[in-house]
Amino acid sequence: MAALFLKRLTLQTLKKTAGNCTRRCFGTYILPPTIPARLPLVAPVPRLSSLMHARASGTVADTQDSRKKKTKNDPAFSNIGRKIHERVIHVLDEAGNDLGSMHRAEVIRLMAERDLRLVKRDSGSEPAQYQLLSGLQIHEERLRLREMEKAHPKPGPVLTKELTLSSNIGQHDLDTKSKQIQQWIEKKYKVQITIKKGKNVEEPEHKMEDICNKILQTMPGIATFLSRPQPVRGGKAVTCVLRHLSKKEENAYRETQETQKRESLDKENRDNRESDVHQ
Repeated sequence: MAALFLKRLTLQTLKKTAGNCTRRCFGTYILPPTIPARLPLVAPVPRLSSLMHARASGTVADTQDSRKKKTKNDPAFSNIGRKIHERVIHVLDEAGNDLGSMHRAEVIRLMAERDLRLVKRDSGSEPAQYQLLSGLQIHEERLRLREMEKAHPKPGPVLTKELTLSSNIGQHDLDTKSKQIQQWIEKKYKVQITIKKGKNVEEPEHKMEDICNKILQTMPGIATFLSRPQPVRGGKAVTCVLRHLSKKEENAYRETQETQKRESLDKENRDNRESDVHQ
């Protein structure tokens, strides 16, 4: 047993001695190769507080957008049902009689008793003004408002067309351009016309102005000058703007034409009577 113990002790001593010699010779420790750390397969979970903030912000924005859409899509004259936002409102009955200020609960009870609808009349007043109407009255009022919109449409923005011509333009081309301008005028466009001097052409400014006047003369009773011909670019061009006649101007033009026709007929009749007398 003692011999076996001595043998093991000798082997352990030899191993330690060899290891120390290796370290002294190479100055480094021989380490086992490191295993790269595995990346997590699951993405990090965001904090609950940030999620709650994001959801709250998104909810507020969505609510505001939906309110804007509802406001835009609401008809001008519609039944609001039982959704009365104000606590106290000013009420008119179906005949237009003033019922004074009423609590919304009383208004809802009155609607149920008379089978009426509630329509907002004036939200700017204090308290807001509403009226009780029947379904037939609301339908008739909507039809009346539509007819008024058709009779008096809202004017849209007036667009301007631009056209540049040369002063040495031929008559055929000028007639073609005049027809194009007339089509724009009939569609209620403004037309800005620029007449520039032709190349190697010496001519007075009034010739360019004459072209503007000729274009206007092709559209009697339709167009007039918004701005009269005036020189630009140091006298190298003339510009003007045409527009459609207003209703008042159209009526005045028709009256003038009818007056001229009557005067010409009266003159012809007088000339005929005088010629008969001389015969």
